[in-house]
Amino acid sequence: MSDQPQTPPPTPPATTPTPPPPVPPADPAAKKSVAELVFDVSEGTSSLIREELELAKAEVTEKVGKILRGSVVGIVAGVFAFLALILVMEGIAWLLNEELFDGKAWPGFFIEAAIFLLIAAAAGFVAYRALQAGAPPVPEQAIEEAKLTKTMFEGEAEKTAEDVRESVVKGDVK
Repeated sequence: MSDQPQTPPPTPPATTPTPPPPVPPADPAAKKSVAELVFDVSEGTSSLIREELELAKAEVTEKVGKILRGSVVGIVAGVFAFLALILVMEGIAWLLNEELFDGKAWPGFFIEAAIFLLIAAAAGFVAYRALQAGAPPVPEQAIEEAKLTKTMFEGEAEKTAEDVRESVVKGDVK
């Protein structure tokens, strides 16, 4: 501890409150009539809607472009896959000819054709069953919902009609 006396911390000088900043003069736009304000709002809304439509159009154009590019690449890939399938089928036919039929060319091609016809028949049957399950295309859920809505409205109409009858009988008509 030191022998020197401690001095109190300095007190800040007294401050006087500062007046608020002056209010700027009223904007001449603030003195517009209601009709002018409505016109400004409708014009602003129109321009906003136009800008939103342009933005949506640009987005859709960009997405359609990407979809088209992807579709073209997919089609090209499908063409090459189809060409490869033709070569694979040709190879299988020649393999069958060499291994099973002592170099005779025609039996391997007929066996391969029969196998592909069986695959096509099975795929056709599956497609037929899928089409039968979806035909006729009737929106069953929407029809059921419409029936429920109609029943609800009929019940509400009957209840309202009964309430009106009761109020007429009681003389509460206003």
